[in-house]
Amino acid sequence: MRLFVFLAALLCSIQALVAQNILQGSVYDLTTGEPLIGVNVVLDNQTGTTTNRLGSFRIATDPGNDTLQLSFIGYESITQPIDDSQANEPLNIYLKPGSVELADIIVSSGESLLRKTISAYDINLRPIQTSQDVLRQVPGLFIAQHAGGGKAEQIFLRGFDIDHGTDINLTVDGLPVNMVSHAHGQGYSDLHFVIPETIKQVDFGLGSHDASIGDFATAGYAAFETVDVLDQSSIKLEGGQFNTLRTVAMINLLNKERGQIRQNGYLAGELFRSDGYFESPQDFLRLNLLGKYNLLVKDRTRLTASFSTFGSRWDASGQIPVRAVESGRISRFGAIDDTEGGTTRRTNANLQLTQSVGNRGTLTNQLYFTRYDFDLFSNFTFFLNDPIRGDQIRQSETRNIYGYRGSYSLNHRVAGMDGLTEVGVGFRYDDVQDVRLSRTQNRVTRLSDLSRGDVEQANASAWVRHTLDLTSQLSVSAGLRYDYFHFSYRNALATAPQNQSQAKGIWSPKLNVNYQLNDRIQLFAKASTGFHSNDARVVVAQQGQEILPRAYGADVGAIFKPLPNLLVNTTAWWLNLDQEFVYVGDEGIVEAGGKTRRRGIDLALRYQLRPWLYLDADLNVTDPRALNAPEGQHYIPLAPVLTSIGGVGFKFPNGINARLNYRFLGDRPANEDYSLTAEGYFLMDAKVTYSVSRYEFGLTAENIFNQNWREAQFETESRLLDEPEPVSEIHFTPGTPFFLRASVKVNFGSR
Repeated sequence: MRLFVFLAALLCSIQALVAQNILQGSVYDLTTGEPLIGVNVVLDNQTGTTTNRLGSFRIATDPGNDTLQLSFIGYESITQPIDDSQANEPLNIYLKPGSVELADIIVSSGESLLRKTISAYDINLRPIQTSQDVLRQVPGLFIAQHAGGGKAEQIFLRGFDIDHGTDINLTVDGLPVNMVSHAHGQGYSDLHFVIPETIKQVDFGLGSHDASIGDFATAGYAAFETVDVLDQSSIKLEGGQFNTLRTVAMINLLNKERGQIRQNGYLAGELFRSDGYFESPQDFLRLNLLGKYNLLVKDRTRLTASFSTFGSRWDASGQIPVRAVESGRISRFGAIDDTEGGTTRRTNANLQLTQSVGNRGTLTNQLYFTRYDFDLFSNFTFFLNDPIRGDQIRQSETRNIYGYRGSYSLNHRVAGMDGLTEVGVGFRYDDVQDVRLSRTQNRVTRLSDLSRGDVEQANASAWVRHTLDLTSQLSVSAGLRYDYFHFSYRNALATAPQNQSQAKGIWSPKLNVNYQLNDRIQLFAKASTGFHSNDARVVVAQQGQEILPRAYGADVGAIFKPLPNLLVNTTAWWLNLDQEFVYVGDEGIVEAGGKTRRRGIDLALRYQLRPWLYLDADLNVTDPRALNAPEGQHYIPLAPVLTSIGGVGFKFPNGINARLNYRFLGDRPANEDYSLTAEGYFLMDAKVTYSVSRYEFGLTAENIFNQNWREAQFETESRLLDEPEPVSEIHFTPGTPFFLRASVKVNFGSR
């Protein structure tokens, strides 16, 4: 009987395979010839897929005539009839850039691919114009700048005060942004080396559910991708209050096609300077350069090589105590120590190769190198430790990062079920020289070294993920990841310096389930474990304890379109951490904060009321708690509880585009017993652009109601010069007042 059942099932599977043809094709941008990644490809019977990194797709069709529908945000949708004769002839399809239509978002494309589509939709409606806007593309993510614009932003997401990157994994074109065992804090992530206008899309995920993402991906990850091809060259000039000047140039250097081979290359540069809105001028200066070359052999190979370099310098007024402002000692834009500031430099070389292997496989390889220098002067406590010379500190380091990432994916069809198997490996080695914490005075005199040494840290990883469409409605993805770390630290201040080392590995299982209830509603559930690594200096000091604290999390939610032009995404989630890391900057240490638990609800709305009118909003409610603390002492300092961003956008055919944005961050505890409150804020920004012929004119206003708000806030114990005793209270960096900028952009070259 069992043999009969097996043979019957096998026969049905063979019949299913024989009864279907496989249609192959590639989709390109009509203007640039660039392969389009993530295009929705759907048949009449609602069977669907999306294009891969080569712009290619494979889809099973029933015998007889059928119709292929292709849609992608920012492009005109097309419908193309097909017949059996095309099953063995790959199609080359070109999409024409067009208006942004919410109706083009197809719920049946899968939850992970929907995120990328929503990202493309948001970038069209929330254009990235500043380095801060780069991070704000992730729903629910808030940032705060508290060191003059040159330091990495403080990040808030899913009930985390992530500091500068402890619990979010960030990459740009596959280059890691998080700096392990950094002089200023574990996971330090500075995205200022990215030219905002070069961002093409953002692949993001909340939680630790993606097997291809490892260290720091507890609250989530964001993978930024820059454009490979420019449709035309441009120069932009921007100026505004506070002696602000910015210029961006994006120049096509190569655009050649011969037979099946297309080559493209461009150079982009950004120069930015500003005195800022503080009483002490920031004298901020940043220079960015990016060169990118792209070689495409249609349907088979894509080679991308890029080189970028970045440098910035700035002065800063730092965080100021509330008592100094309320007493009239300084204004809210004043300073206690205005000799803070720093310099930073980063140079990247990146080589990526994507190849089609056989008819169904795709192989990717990436090699990268980063050279990084960091020098930061801060003063958090003023005259607490040294009542005469002050408490200014210097944190500095020089590092080289060497890395490789590779993956292989295979589409297959077994027993009538479509599947995708992916495997990947990676290696990253950080060689950090002279990572140092020193006592200084006025950025000139070095008083003493508190810590100094060299760090070597290596991370080898491997992962596998298998996705299977069990039915036309149910898809299951299971993954497993393994990471191995080796930490080494040489303490240069020790009497007899010697290398201390520790090593450890960790397994991270993942499970994702998607269920297509109908053509308008998709349900999903996720469960996984993740981790964040500790600083190598702490690891060796603690003799290997708590090297890789684990995170446990789950998401349950739905994506649905009650109306063709209304998209709703809602998620209920929880996340537990075995160990919360708290960075204490002036002491140069990472403190253990104990076990924590977070649970919350995320809600995202995208609504196109008219062809020219768009509404969007993200709402995030979180309940963060420390698990091992007594009642009343269980609050997590600075963890956001209620956040929301959104706005209304206008895109008119006459070339006028406008956008009105809001940001809301609710009050939250500033310390463990909630005796101090970090005040929330509600802000509105506006932007208007007008495009005519080759020109675009723009006007941007930040904080249009000129609210007095606190961008960054901390509970800090400090002492002013004439105070007999220290005081513990809120210290803050004031947020941007009303800030007006104007711009003009000139496009030239072929389009």
